[in-house]
Amino acid sequence: MGGMSSAAERYAAARRRGAYPELTRFRAELPFVLDDFQIQACEALEDGSGVLVAAPTGAGKTVVGEFAVALALRAGRKCFYTTPIKALSNQKYADLRERHGAASVGLLTGDNAINGDAPVVVMTTEVLRNMLYAGSSALTGLGYVVMDEVHYLADRFRGAVWEEVIIHLPASVTLVSLSATVSNAEEFADWLVTVRGDTQVVVSEERPVPLWQHMLVGTRIFDLFARHGSRDVDPQLARYVREQERRLEGRWEDRRGQRPRRGRPTPRPDVIDRLDREGLLPAIDFIFSRAGCQAAVQQCLSAGLRLNDDDERHRVRAIVERHCAVISPDDLHVLGYWEWLDGLERGVAAHHAGLIPTFKETVEELFIEGLVKVVFATETLALGINMPARSVLLERLVKFNGETHADITAGEYTQLTGRAGRRGIDIEGHAVVQWAPGVDPGLVAGLASTRTYPLRSSFRPSYNMAVNLVGQVGRAAARQLLESSFAQFQADRSVVGLARQVTRNTEALDGYAEAMRCHLGDFAEYAELRRRIKDRESLLSREGATRRRSMAVESLETLRPGDVIRIPAGRRQGLAVVLDPGHGAVGEPRPLVLTEQRWAGRLSSADFPAPVLALARVAVPKHFNHRSPQARRDLAATLRTARMAADLGPRKKGRSAAADDGELARLRDSLRSHPCHGCADREDHARWAERWARLQRETDALTRRVQGKTHSIGRSFDRVCALLEERGYLAGDTVTDSGRALSRIWSESDLLVAECLRTGAWEDLDAASLAGVVSAVLYESRTGESDGARVPDGAIRPALAATVTLWADLEAAESRHRLELTREPDLGFCWPAYRWTRGEPLDRVLSGLTESGQELAAGDFVRWCRQLLDLLDQIAKTNAGPAAATARAAITAIRRGVVAQSGVS
Repeated sequence: MGGMSSAAERYAAARRRGAYPELTRFRAELPFVLDDFQIQACEALEDGSGVLVAAPTGAGKTVVGEFAVALALRAGRKCFYTTPIKALSNQKYADLRERHGAASVGLLTGDNAINGDAPVVVMTTEVLRNMLYAGSSALTGLGYVVMDEVHYLADRFRGAVWEEVIIHLPASVTLVSLSATVSNAEEFADWLVTVRGDTQVVVSEERPVPLWQHMLVGTRIFDLFARHGSRDVDPQLARYVREQERRLEGRWEDRRGQRPRRGRPTPRPDVIDRLDREGLLPAIDFIFSRAGCQAAVQQCLSAGLRLNDDDERHRVRAIVERHCAVISPDDLHVLGYWEWLDGLERGVAAHHAGLIPTFKETVEELFIEGLVKVVFATETLALGINMPARSVLLERLVKFNGETHADITAGEYTQLTGRAGRRGIDIEGHAVVQWAPGVDPGLVAGLASTRTYPLRSSFRPSYNMAVNLVGQVGRAAARQLLESSFAQFQADRSVVGLARQVTRNTEALDGYAEAMRCHLGDFAEYAELRRRIKDRESLLSREGATRRRSMAVESLETLRPGDVIRIPAGRRQGLAVVLDPGHGAVGEPRPLVLTEQRWAGRLSSADFPAPVLALARVAVPKHFNHRSPQARRDLAATLRTARMAADLGPRKKGRSAAADDGELARLRDSLRSHPCHGCADREDHARWAERWARLQRETDALTRRVQGKTHSIGRSFDRVCALLEERGYLAGDTVTDSGRALSRIWSESDLLVAECLRTGAWEDLDAASLAGVVSAVLYESRTGESDGARVPDGAIRPALAATVTLWADLEAAESRHRLELTREPDLGFCWPAYRWTRGEPLDRVLSGLTESGQELAAGDFVRWCRQLLDLLDQIAKTNAGPAAATARAAITAIRRGVVAQSGVS
């Protein structure tokens, strides 16, 4: 990329020539000057090329998407603008409607359908995917598709949708891909060229608002780096942190005998006050816990923190009342409305997935308007709507990733801190990391200076995808289409390096083979005999050791007091008399013995590599005290007398198991009779042969890896189709009636839903029972709290049992076909879904969960209800018998109260 001046000069020259008239018109309507990367991308679009734009958060990537909208409208064609989440779709719809008018812009999400026939339609990516598979007439006249936040294709749950859309879009459609800064943008663009044709990649790593990095130690704020652009930690910060560590260590030493404790964190109100005095508000304080976010707001309220004046408080209340007017007073009470409003009026709020969408939207609007000064948020905000701040605070650098607590990655750090700095408002943004004992500023500097954020495909064929593709183009063409995915593209690229290593290894193997060549015969054959002998000896040794240990344990169980035994090795080697057999101990016997050297102690089977035999017997006094030196001396003398009387000398070594093994003897005979056995250079050849064998094993493993990656997506698709054919959803290239029902189910558990419909497991249920049982294939508890979840009585119980049985059968079938696509049903949402569909109020539904030991935030309840509505709508559209009609009734019953009023999730 050239500098800013070169882009401006190039554009000025093109404008004088009359080139790029649409861009000239577009720029004239903008209230700001375009950056270099924006000009480059827009020029590429006007030239008729697709474009991939990778730039930091807040850099203005969406301007390129808006130019595509302008191009479509000028040409009389359609433009679809896709986003990953409904909140972004709603925000972009509002922006484009304001710019182009309500008649020209529509919105299609799972919740809203507004003016869907408009020339410009904003939608979630799944909606466009469904249109493509259904062959929707809305695709007629489509000229441009903008895929905002295209890096979502790395999401392991939803990422495949982005690749499906990119692969299946008609060739006539120009694709505009907008991504966060990723370190392999060129690789992604290379793939786009293979599937979409001419695509220009435009990468900008420059933030429009410079970002300064800091650390907060106590209430003191330090620069993280010695100077802007440096990677060296500021010496003043490093020195102050060392002093704090020493001071805390001194406190710990004063509390000798007590466990060292973390230093007490600076109270959040004090932190907010410090940021306010430094002019760093508004701020987003990222706390990787919903409970932590709520606790932070409560701490600020308890401390009397107020960041808004009287006029701002009145404006806050007006906006809040406008948003919440449709929610009933009873529901507002359940949602903790008054405590929430108190925080908003003071200028502080929480933002996380546990809030209902209406509350989240209100917080977002107030923050953008500057009426909320501090938002305590989980990391989901970093992936959400446009909500920049002057500063971002990270309280910890560790978060729970769903399985364990792990350090955040450099990519996550970049994503979180990217919110700092508002273009057109702030001249600089600030990222602040709160120090705690054990946090190394050098580690923070590493996170802040690393720009490695690779895009990795999460694509894999699903059952729904398979029946849709086979129905459209047939199995062979579908397989070929899927092998053009980004996942296969990346796998094939990774194979290149492995294949080169295989080639290098093969050349080295040829050299080793020459070095071990023997004039008397095939030395490779001779070396193989040596290897087989060595492996056989090792195997016999292991088997013998295991067998002897087992026999030793059994023999210990036969010992009695007074038995004379032999300790075969170690410091206690020699004869010993058994004082106590140790049979009463837990586990194997541990006999107490006295040796000739007057040592008394317990032994175990580890002291005996072979079975223990009683060689003789001596009389042991009834109340023998092995701790008495005199008693030990007397009994040891008796033991020595018994040895001489019975002539119990050192034991001769017996034959090993290897010596008696017929297979080993045959191999040794073959080795001795081999021509190469008489070669004078035999040992030199053997050394080369060992190197050849090691390298051959490594090469074989690399070859298997290459074979495993090549056509991996196609082989996975074949296994999916084989299972679908086995269960009657496909018949060769024909999609059966059951397959057509499956093609309309977009759930992660698509085949399980289809199986339940096909077998009639969900028939004869009322609306509430169907909602409860369908929730089981949809819901996924956050931390496994669904164990022992309450289930309603009645017809829902056998329906749930049938669903779980079908899942178990399906899981067994997937195991046979080496697939892992369907997760186990989760009963954690059955009870609230059932009660809500039955018409019970929100307070009773949520309090009923608390009584049964479950926790479900109101926002989570609404979100799962919205997803349940979506799946029930898909079931209704399958027209699969009575369940489809019941699904429509359940939809009507669920869509009420806060669920109906929260159209955004």
